[in-house]
Amino acid sequence: MNLGRLKNVVAATAIEGLAEARAKIFGHVINPTGQRSAHKVLRKKLIGEKVSQWYPHDIMKDDPLVMARQEQERLSKLEMLKRRGKGPPKKGQGKQAKKRNK
Repeated sequence: MNLGRLKNVVAATAIEGLAEARAKIFGHVINPTGQRSAHKVLRKKLIGEKVSQWYPHDIMKDDPLVMARQEQERLSKLEMLKRRGKGPPKKGQGKQAKKRNK
């Protein structure tokens, strides 16, 4: 009886050692308990660099002349709205301030 048990223990130890060696050679992770781990997700390649390469370079952010022109357009539009009385209210005179003063 004890001989059969001993063979099972030796065989289990040999299989465990073989699994460890295989994992070490091929770069696998041993998970004998079967618990969930993030290893599958973490071993994937990161895709952020590929995604950023897909989209063309934005010239608007680099060229100060383009940015200055856009800012000038924004300011002229804002001035036009103010002349018609449609611009933003001064600080402390918006909707919330009117509600508080009632």
